[in-house]
Amino acid sequence: MIVVTSEYIAGKKVTQTLGLVRGNTIRARHIGKDIMAGLRALVGGEIHEYAKLIAEGREQSLDRMIDHAETLGANAIIATRFTTSVMMGGAAELLAIGTAVIVEDTTSNNSG
Repeated sequence: MIVVTSEYIAGKKVTQTLGLVRGNTIRARHIGKDIMAGLRALVGGEIHEYAKLIAEGREQSLDRMIDHAETLGANAIIATRFTTSVMMGGAAELLAIGTAVIVEDTTSNNSG
């Protein structure tokens, strides 16, 4: 499955648009990670516990979007976007959306 944020894929042409696909997950913070993150916030720098949590959520939502596209028969997803929203204190939704398409290789007729 080819997944891109652009509306086109170099060397490919879209032959069919299958529609919007999405995948989401809701992730909640863990009390132990909150304590570590709080300590890191005191001294500054990246909060690795939250960065890992968000990265895992992004991957899960991406995997679910790909699964959705596969059920439609797509071999690519274009115009992929991610969004995050707070659902409640300590929990966030990560959403991946894109357009499921069928692409084929472009052919070159250079006879030179």
